[in-house]
Amino acid sequence: MIFNSFNFLIFLPIVFFLHWFVANKNNKSQNLLLLAASYFFYACWDYRFLFLLVFSTVLDYFTGIKMSESKNLKEKKFWFWLSISINLGFLGVFKYYNFFVSSFSDLLLGFGMTSHFWTLSIILPVGISFYTFHGLSYVIDIYNDKIPPERDFVDYSVFVSFFPLLVAGPIERATHLLPQIQKERVFYYSKAVDGLRQILWGLFMKIVVADNCAIVVNDVFKNQGHYNASSLAIGAIFFAFQIYGDFSGYSNIALGTARLFGVELLRNFSFPYFSRDIAEFWRRWHISLSSWFKDYLYIPLGGSKGSLWLQVRNTLIIFLVSGFWHGANWTFIIWGLLNAMYILPLVVFKLNRANTDIVAQNSILPSVKELLQIVFTFMLTTIAWVFFRSDTVHGAFSYLLKLFNYKAYHFPEVELKPFIFIFILLIVEWIQRNKQHGLELSNVKRASVRWSIYLLIFIVILLFGASSDSFIYFQF
Repeated sequence: MIFNSFNFLIFLPIVFFLHWFVANKNNKSQNLLLLAASYFFYACWDYRFLFLLVFSTVLDYFTGIKMSESKNLKEKKFWFWLSISINLGFLGVFKYYNFFVSSFSDLLLGFGMTSHFWTLSIILPVGISFYTFHGLSYVIDIYNDKIPPERDFVDYSVFVSFFPLLVAGPIERATHLLPQIQKERVFYYSKAVDGLRQILWGLFMKIVVADNCAIVVNDVFKNQGHYNASSLAIGAIFFAFQIYGDFSGYSNIALGTARLFGVELLRNFSFPYFSRDIAEFWRRWHISLSSWFKDYLYIPLGGSKGSLWLQVRNTLIIFLVSGFWHGANWTFIIWGLLNAMYILPLVVFKLNRANTDIVAQNSILPSVKELLQIVFTFMLTTIAWVFFRSDTVHGAFSYLLKLFNYKAYHFPEVELKPFIFIFILLIVEWIQRNKQHGLELSNVKRASVRWSIYLLIFIVILLFGASSDSFIYFQF
């Protein structure tokens, strides 16, 4: 079941009605309903992998309790590393086993040796990277005595498997989400309405922007040898907006859906393509993952407190791990390394916190300097996205070599219609850049104006939507 499907259109109102009008006697019955709905939502993908979600939940639930009851540090470490090892073991087998086997075989082949290793014919369970990281943060926080273990199994299970964030995030923390699950939730009309607005904007980003860009992107990257450099440049730009519209659209729908049930999820995007440098971009893109790596990997490694060499090392580790988290392919690792190369000069010269405010905060338009910074940052990001999108490293380099051949630039040979939708997206988000999402209309007082905007977006979705049957980040 996906957010932009007819099934979800039926599923969501039913769960909403049951949550507020049938299971509204107490918080416990509401949480049981959300847990059942979440498991049903996940089982619609592939019920065979539901046991992995349940097993991971049970493991971390009991591990948390065992750690808190441990009589000494040695026993506490045993339960901690047991949970970490099993969770990462499952992730390694399903997501990375074939990658390591094939990479090792290629290495041996390079030395003239042949090998015959078994590979696994399995599909990647949807959302495994996301719910695994939910559990890991919970276990790590208990080990570091930041939070007590959750004794209510239902409450903890909802934290791990809450359906809006189950398959593609945002990656939640127990310190943020569990208290909202434990306490009695109150329905606020204004929050629910804004949640619906956020869902509508997310659908526009996904169905109109991302999916129309995808039509061109898929063709260009599949047949790059048949297109000139202008078309490849457009394909790369369209992919930058495809992945943004796809993933930020999903996050908007997830956050809006959660608000219908009185839950506030972590913000995952903050208009990243208005960033003035790469450091700012990574504070605004996939925020929940970036902050997860910062808190649970970067800071434990020493963060930015050590020598310059340690800061460089830690930065490299973070981006390489981030690339590897996204997929078992050398293209993702190079994508992570390339972003590390982008950000290292800012770290070395202590400029990585130079842009922490909203761009053109007191102005309608950006200054010439800000505009050039935004364009340059977008160009760097788009170049890196070529590796992210390509199936092979060779394919990515071939794409870029032709892209940088100025003699190969001629009139584009691809459909340019998505530029219209990208322009609309950028205009709306620029106007709303100090808001939480593109359709937050708290300052629009006239109901007729608000409803005209809703109707216009709805009509655009109906007329120009090119819905696909998946989201890009489901593969991670």
